[in-house]
Amino acid sequence: MRIITINTNGIRAAGRKGFFDWLAQQDADIVCIQETKAQEHQLEQDLHFPDGFHSYYFDAEKKGYSGTAVYCRVKPDEVVFGLGWDPCDSEGRWLQVNYPGLSVVSLYMPSGSSSVERQELKFEFMDRLLPHLEKLRKQAQETIICADWNICHKEIDLKNWRANQKNSGFLPPERAWLDRLYDELGYIDAFRLINPDPEQYTWWSNRGQAWARNVGWRLDYQVITPGLAPSVRSASIYKEQRFSDHAPLIMEYDL
Repeated sequence: MRIITINTNGIRAAGRKGFFDWLAQQDADIVCIQETKAQEHQLEQDLHFPDGFHSYYFDAEKKGYSGTAVYCRVKPDEVVFGLGWDPCDSEGRWLQVNYPGLSVVSLYMPSGSSSVERQELKFEFMDRLLPHLEKLRKQAQETIICADWNICHKEIDLKNWRANQKNSGFLPPERAWLDRLYDELGYIDAFRLINPDPEQYTWWSNRGQAWARNVGWRLDYQVITPGLAPSVRSASIYKEQRFSDHAPLIMEYDL
């Protein structure tokens, strides 16, 4: 099973940059997208609903903002739009597909970089999300969470970690939240099971030649329940083409 996750920073913009042409060649089973920045009625049927997939979109109420999507080769038994609370639902941040024994989630964590108020909202979001993630762990289902966490976990996960310790995305409480996710709840960063190397980034600022100099952050993850750990086969970050300020994270599982 090949699963791709990407923050497209606008699904229409990514399409204009060749994302769907590339996707057609990837033989993916499930594709999770964050930050679609579109309403479903604005999308083109022959482009944004790719052939061979069942396509699901969960739009933010605010136009041109946030939103998630999932494309599936095999039709899921159930599709879950949101978690029943705002701003998770009003901003289209949680979209889940369920199969027998397996759930796959596209999750877009709020960013706190624009203001103190948004950072406080991000902390509130994290506080409300963690009990739900704990609940998922107690179910019989295995789960793969394809997330733009908007958080780097370790110093290895961003280039300039010393300079960013007081910035959103690498604040001590954010990193401690991921510690709890892994150490207390038992989730696993699937990418790091395969690749322990430094300079493995999925997002680059549009400022200061960050892309050319590979001054990046690893914000995009596939996080799995422990039962899936033996099934992880490969992990890669695709950087040959740029569809967004994020790169696709591609993982394969023996399922």
